[in-house]
Amino acid sequence: MFNSIMNIISLWSLPTIILIILTMGMIKKVPIYEVFTDGAKEGFKVSINIIPYLVAIIVAISMLRASGIIELTGNVLAPILGHFNVPADTIPIMLVRSLSGSAALGIFSDIAHSLGPNNYATTLAAVMVGSSETTFYVLAVYFGAVGIKKLRYALIVGLLADLIGIIAAITVCNLIY
Repeated sequence: MFNSIMNIISLWSLPTIILIILTMGMIKKVPIYEVFTDGAKEGFKVSINIIPYLVAIIVAISMLRASGIIELTGNVLAPILGHFNVPADTIPIMLVRSLSGSAALGIFSDIAHSLGPNNYATTLAAVMVGSSETTFYVLAVYFGAVGIKKLRYALIVGLLADLIGIIAAITVCNLIY
């Protein structure tokens, strides 16, 4: 019963939101189509401005993967993290998640495919992916979009939040399993 209600809500939530926005725009006499096209033009300009930042992130991830740094770091950290019940398979997710969500999902997919959905490492990896953010991507896209060059404390706070998310994921999974 609960699942069917949630399916209905998830099926109709987006069309309802769009309908509410269009209705409110018509009530307030906003030129909806013109505002939409102006926003699309501005979005296109922003996407052109952030391309160099996205290319830099993609190159950095490719270099780290090709050089073997991620695997080497995982091998070095495996004995230490083993004391906290952290499987070595999940270490690459900890290292890559701050850089790229798609790379982290690719690693997670490999873990889930090779170990199965009921494995502790798969569960821990899923919780890690869900409890951290792609900090470098967010900083590059949003700060690059508005032209901010100095990150100040944003990078430190973002990486600290990622670390706290990973520690929380490990703690929660250790408590549950």
